[in-house]
Amino acid sequence: MTAPQKTDFRSEFLRELSARGYIHQCTDLDALDAKLEKGPVAAYIGFDCTADSLHVGGLIQIMLLRWLQKTGHKPIVLMGGGTSKVGDPSFKDEARKLITEEEIQRNMDGIKKVFSKYLTFGDGPTDAVMVNNADWLDNINYLEFLRDYGVHFSVNRMLSFDSVKLRLDREQSLSFLEFNYMILQAYDFMELNKRRDCLLQMGGSDQWGNIVNGVDLTRRISQNEVYGLTSPLLTTSSGVKMGKTVGGAVWLNEERLSVYDFWQYWRNTEDADVGRFLRLFTELSEDEIQKLEAMQGADINEAKKILATEVTRLCHGIEAAEAAAETARKAFEERSMSADLPSHDIEKSRLEEGIPAFLLFKEISLANSNSEARKLIKGGGGRLNDTQIKDDSLSISLSDLNDEGSIKISAGKKRHILVKPV
Repeated sequence: MTAPQKTDFRSEFLRELSARGYIHQCTDLDALDAKLEKGPVAAYIGFDCTADSLHVGGLIQIMLLRWLQKTGHKPIVLMGGGTSKVGDPSFKDEARKLITEEEIQRNMDGIKKVFSKYLTFGDGPTDAVMVNNADWLDNINYLEFLRDYGVHFSVNRMLSFDSVKLRLDREQSLSFLEFNYMILQAYDFMELNKRRDCLLQMGGSDQWGNIVNGVDLTRRISQNEVYGLTSPLLTTSSGVKMGKTVGGAVWLNEERLSVYDFWQYWRNTEDADVGRFLRLFTELSEDEIQKLEAMQGADINEAKKILATEVTRLCHGIEAAEAAAETARKAFEERSMSADLPSHDIEKSRLEEGIPAFLLFKEISLANSNSEARKLIKGGGGRLNDTQIKDDSLSISLSDLNDEGSIKISAGKKRHILVKPV
């Protein structure tokens, strides 16, 4: 492994990745750089089909594939139709729920939609392709597989990888089924090298152990030089994992999350993250980004709007992005006139602890009982700062304060209360 400290890359792909903060670890940066400089390199990232949409946590991987193609190389999108039957144990507290083949196919159909927004697919040397590892994993003969490939894996080494070690250190069960996952992922790389002349596997830093296994297996079996590269796992400046909010996952498919709510997620980026997210999730130039991240005070909100619109443009198209921005502008103008709305004072200490949504609706008289409040929220009629509340037990706290220092709670379209900490 080489540390990503070098910046004088010869290949455009690694120069772009380094400048934007995508590189965490690489098996051999210098050798990979030389290979990328010579001509188109095929690289892949795998996506298991555990839900019918990817969320923001996977967006950095999609952007890696997009930059790969933009700099003259060939992206391979690997759908985990086979590995999804096992479940990746990497840094998970417990085993993933096993899902049926029908669920896997339905999830795969949903996931596929987003990639056409970011990549150009086709038969050309730098056109993206999509493959399914079930094509080779479903037909494996277990005894032959163990005999031919099991000898190349050291259990001692597999136990040393953080993705496994942390779970065992916490004395949490790791099934033999899950333990096989890294072997199957390694086999994926070998197959893609053989079938597609794939030379590079990329992924998040939690995939480092799996990727190294794939590099080693491919080198031993095929004698080919292949490489692995990981990106950092992202959290916000306050330590929140990317893609998660109090309201749930930030999905990339519009069927799971509206374009407006997607735009708002990026608009609400913490000040300290604006520059970093502009580099990772947009294609703005470094000069533009430096100007935006230098903004101070209220001006930083303009940078956040540009971030939100640029990220939404890539994911949903320019028309949808601009419509979301315009909707947000109108909503802000309406909120700026909210001084006439009724208000309800609540002790600050209670909001520091957080109040379940259904209890707050009852307390501020937007519902006559707890059951009525739950019914209202479950029916889609409850909103927090104009965003639909999907969980009636959602904890509403000081973190939900808007720019005016209050929390807007709504029941339907016409009943609104401003909750103010005192």
